Parts: sequence; structure tokens; C-alpha cells
Amino acid sequence: MSASIGYFFVTIAITLAITFWAARRNTGRASFYAAEGRISGTQNGFAIAGDYMSAGTILGIVGLYTMVGVDVSLYFIAPLGGLCLGLAILVGPLRRMGKYTLGDVVQSRLRNPRTRVVLGACTITISLINLVAQMVGAGGLISIVFGLEFNLAVITVGALMTLYVAFGGMLAATWVQIIKAAVLVGAVVLLALLCIIKAGSLGELYTLGDRPQSSGRSLYEFGALNHGLFSSISLAVASVAGMMSMPHLLIRFFTVPDETQAKRSLLVGTLLIGGTMGLVFLVVSPASLAWVTGNPAYQDASGAVSGGSNMITLHLARELGGDVFFGVMSAVAFSTILAVVAGLTVAISSATSHDVFAALRNADSPMSERLEVGIFRLAALVTSAAAVGLAIVFQHENLTFLIVMGLNVAASTTFPLLMLAIYWRGLTAAGAVAAGVVGLVSSVGLIVLSPAFWVKVLGYPEAVFPSDYPALLCMPLAFAAAWLVSRLGARSGQVAESY
Repeated sequence: MSASIGYFFVTIAITLAITFWAARRNTGRASFYAAEGRISGTQNGFAIAGDYMSAGTILGIVGLYTMVGVDVSLYFIAPLGGLCLGLAILVGPLRRMGKYTLGDVVQSRLRNPRTRVVLGACTITISLINLVAQMVGAGGLISIVFGLEFNLAVITVGALMTLYVAFGGMLAATWVQIIKAAVLVGAVVLLALLCIIKAGSLGELYTLGDRPQSSGRSLYEFGALNHGLFSSISLAVASVAGMMSMPHLLIRFFTVPDETQAKRSLLVGTLLIGGTMGLVFLVVSPASLAWVTGNPAYQDASGAVSGGSNMITLHLARELGGDVFFGVMSAVAFSTILAVVAGLTVAISSATSHDVFAALRNADSPMSERLEVGIFRLAALVTSAAAVGLAIVFQHENLTFLIVMGLNVAASTTFPLLMLAIYWRGLTAAGAVAAGVVGLVSSVGLIVLSPAFWVKVLGYPEAVFPSDYPALLCMPLAFAAAWLVSRLGARSGQVAESY
């Protein structure tokens, strides 16, 4: 355990050193928001992979696999499809139209501050949901390694997160992501090799992991999720459309110098993500069935996995490499969480300062760059406090499930707004505002009324909305609201405000 603690402190020291280095090079809002556009395509590809491969990758996916088996593939194959589609239809126009935030993209098209405020609110909501997922993973991880209470653990991570973003900005977040992505890929490759070596072959690994479940169904068979038609389609739609429009990923394309580098960065990132996630799904997850689930050494007094399902990957590391490899994987997981929370906090802080506050200022007295950076830093502090509080509330939820909630909101808000702003000339500012408000209110409202929140969190006996995935309903509502309001505006002669 002392080795694990040592690795943790090394990780913290390295990330703080990067933050100090970045803070000395930050010259203004261009540095804080977009690292002055000086990141290369390959470097940004590693940063995108680092942002995507969060705590849900090496902790949540494996934990969910042990409960629903191969059905978990839907949670990462569909998002990968979204990344590929994003390369084809979003990245180029996004890079040409935006400068710092997604609000810039819509603002360049509609030139109305209300649209910037709405998109900023959507960005804050989506990123905060994902941030809570990372904080839950961090709390569980630190609780196991240091023996701290969950609440104290997430407060510690919140304090570190504030330091990284408030002083290092996007430059620090980017280089933490690049280093973390390289280390994570190497660690997953090593873990997968150790799994195969211990089993003797990949086929034997699958045999060892194929243990009968209480339902009688093998976890290698599809159907364990039992979502129903609506929820299954809605989950797929949310995963594809939501991943195409996740704010903390999209703002990374403003850190590169041009459109060519933006496309290269997404290609590099997709290849890294696909290879790593493939190993997690095809090797690491079956190995967890073979040597962790059902093993008394990794169970608590109630018979459940010690630390919860999100910690199964770390128990597997200890099974394969003892305390040393457990410490290494714990540090990798911790660096993963620190890097992702930094990126998410940058997205929230930049949307708050550059989209919401700047847009609400009087046009005759625009916000100074110094004041905007100050609000960016204050937003980082407030975001950390909110994330800590929400992580305590959701500490028993699976990480992957929480991340999918963010995808549902993104699919219902930023996806329709970006697609319409880029590809539909008939969109008006009023139509964009209507789409954002309808998508945000309906998606968040139905998530609150879903079984995952209404029953599991609030304790009511039955959910008001029967599905945990509302995107299939909310996304068409957002598109319809934009079309209807824009058409009504066109009849009133208001289309000119869009150009």
C-alpha cells in the first residue's frame, strides 16, 4: 500500500509541475481557452484520447461488463461511431467558425448574444454531469488506497482540480492529457498481456470467465441489459449524437492552428481510443470475470466487490502483479481522472466566462480580458465545489452510466444546435434559443423522472418516465422547436437577424 501512496504523490507532483510551467506561459484568455492554438494535430490527438478515455474506460466499463456482459459494447462502440461521424461532418466547419468555445460557432452564424448564453448553459450542464462521474471514480479510488472517507477524498480532488484549471488553463490541461493518454495506453496494453499470459491463451481466458450467472445467462450472450426497444435505440442515438457534440472534446479543436491539424487530431485520437477500448472489452473485462468477481479476497462483508464495481480493474491488477502493479494502475487511474476533470472544468469555466457572462454584458462596455480571465478562475472554483457536492450524492452510481447521462443531454442540446447552425440557412436566433431551451429542459427533466434518479436516488417506488435514456424523445423535440420558431420568425420578416 505504501508503494501505491508513493505513486499517487509522484502523479500529483508531475501534474502540479505541468501546471506551474503552463501558468508561467499563459498570456491571456487565448492561453486559458485554447492554448493559443499552438498544439499540433498529433499532440491534440493524444489529448482527445485522454479526454475520451476517462474513469469510465478503465473502471466503469469493466465494472459494468461484470454485470451485463457483452451488452456493454453498446456503451463504447456507438460513441466511437460518433467520433468517426464527427470527423466527416463537424470538425471542419467547427474549426472554421469557432475560436474558443461552441458559443463562438453559433454566434458567428447568428450574431445574437442570446444564442451564446443558451449554448453556454448547455455546455455547463453536460460537462458538470461528466465531471460528477469522474469525481465519483476519484473518491472511490482514493478511499481504497489511502483509507480516507469518500467525502474527504472528493474534496481533495476538487482542490487539485481548481489549482490545475485556475492557474494552468487549457495549456496545462492539454499536456496533462497528452502524458496521461500515453501512460494509460501503455498500462492497458501491459494489463492485457498479463491477463493472456496468466490464462495461457485468449481462448482459455474466455473459458475461465464464462461462469454461470444467477439468471442462467452467460455474460458472453447479448440481452442482459433488457432495455426494451425504446431505451436501446435511444441509448444508441445518444451515444452517437452525444459523442459528436461533447463540449469538452469539441473545444480541443480550437487548440490546433488550422482545419487540417484538427482533422488529423481526431484521426489520431480515434485510433488510440479504438485500440485501447478494444483491449479493455476483449481482454481485461473477461479476465475480471475469471479472477475478481466471486473471489473472496476481493469481497467485503456483504459479499459485494470491495470498493464497488468501479474498482474491479484495480483488484485485477493486484491479482496479476501484486501490490506494485496495483499501485501503478491506481496511479494511472488517478492521473486519468485528474486529466479529465481538468478538461471538463476548462469547458465549464470558458463557457461561463466567455459565453454567459461576456454575452450578458452591455454591448457598449465589453468585458476586459483581465476580467474575463478572473471570471474563468472563479468559475473553476465554483465548479469544483458543485462537483464535490454532487459526487457525494451519486457516489454509488456506475461511472459509465453517469457519463451516458451526459451524452443524452448533449444529443438533445449541443448536437441539434451545432448541426442547425452549420447546415441550415433558415435557422434564426430565436429558433436556436428555442432548440437549446427545449432540449435542455426536456432531457434534464426526463432524466430526473427516470428510474435511475427518481427511484434509485430520490427513493420513490416507481419512475414517472420509464426509460433512463430520453434522447430519442428530446432530440426531435429540439429540432422541431428550432424549425417551428424559425419558420414563424421568417413569416414575420426576422430571418435577416441570422446573417
